[in-house]
Amino acid sequence: MTSNLPNPKREFALRFVYIGDPMCSWCWGFAPVLDELQRTFNIPIDVMVGGLRPGPVAEPLDKHMRDFLAHHWEQVAATSGQAFDHAGLQRPDGWRYDTELPCVAVVTMRELAQAETLRFFARLKRAFYAENIDITTVDAYPQLLAGFDVSEDVFVDLLQSDAMKKAAWQDFATARKLGVSGFPTLLIQDGERWTLASAGYTGAEILIPSLRRWVEDHKPISAGKLICTVDGECAEPVVH
Repeated sequence: MTSNLPNPKREFALRFVYIGDPMCSWCWGFAPVLDELQRTFNIPIDVMVGGLRPGPVAEPLDKHMRDFLAHHWEQVAATSGQAFDHAGLQRPDGWRYDTELPCVAVVTMRELAQAETLRFFARLKRAFYAENIDITTVDAYPQLLAGFDVSEDVFVDLLQSDAMKKAAWQDFATARKLGVSGFPTLLIQDGERWTLASAGYTGAEILIPSLRRWVEDHKPISAGKLICTVDGECAEPVVH
């Protein structure tokens, strides 16, 4: 199956594909695991947005939704150690838990600076969950672009374009075609072969050893280049 990511004609020898949503609490919990993944493997990580509650399926932040989210946030915090600013649950009546714009923002960054996509995804999650920044509004994005080598004006204009909205919804459709039903999900793409590495939250203590074994079993000749040493030394980036 073909992934809906940039440069679809490029040949990928091996890559991780991370599928999530910037407003998915378990994706925020998974953020340290992704950091460990990057420290451990010399394998590119591409980002696809899955669409948690975008547009037509967005829900109002009423009492039921507040209680539902508070429960999940507490679970994620206890499991992952990630910090949550619960003031975010006190937004005024009428605010909708609409994840469409943040997903479009991720796709926009991917369009303008693909290498920055994963870091920007992480920035959005931290902004929403730990800093109580409303990432469902366009006005939030100029401050969130600090430290990223993109034009603020170009980004904001593209963020509001039909092309980027369409690209985000194409991601959602591709994720469904790949069988993804929850977030975070981590896949391994090895040429035309796809392997499920993690469905839902999996701690680094389980996921990293499992992926090491997978690389050693499936790429025994190049494993030395694909797995970083214990002290963090990695070979030169693998060119695809």
